[in-house]
Amino acid sequence: MQVRLDEFQNSWYRPGRGLAVQALWFLFGATILRCRILPGSTVRRALLRCFGARVGIGAVLKPALRIKFPWFLTVGEHCWLGEDVWIDNLAPVTLGRNVCISQGAYLCTGNHDWRDPRFGLRTKPIELRDGAWVGARSVICPGVTLGECAIAAAGSVVTKDIPPYEIHAGNPAQFVRTRVIAE
Repeated sequence: MQVRLDEFQNSWYRPGRGLAVQALWFLFGATILRCRILPGSTVRRALLRCFGARVGIGAVLKPALRIKFPWFLTVGEHCWLGEDVWIDNLAPVTLGRNVCISQGAYLCTGNHDWRDPRFGLRTKPIELRDGAWVGARSVICPGVTLGECAIAAAGSVVTKDIPPYEIHAGNPAQFVRTRVIAE
């Protein structure tokens, strides 16, 4: 069997909002949310909320943040989303409280089925539980959950869940040690 990208179709996928809202989000997300000269997080939080994101108090949203569909995003209280973070959320992404996503990290909820000759789209949600940390330039793949206070070290490619208080690193990410938080 050959790969048949000319037969690809994902008409089953529903992005959660109509074309007009998607177009408005594209316009405002690209110009305001991603703006590198806009100081602070207040405007970014308000913009995301206007488009359906649930954003907790004290969330820090750095410049050049990229969100595919804000209506599929929940950000808990006091989370930090670093510069150039890309949340490619074709499915829900849920961040607990005090979650840190460092600069350049990529959270991807969609992929293609490599077994399907038509390269069918597959989506799965991502969840980062309270106190989890995604290191700089890490990739979190569809369907992954980082447990409470779990860490994906810088540059990791996380394809499987990370249990609570574990640190994983590498490509693919592997267990390194247990996280101990000082008193």
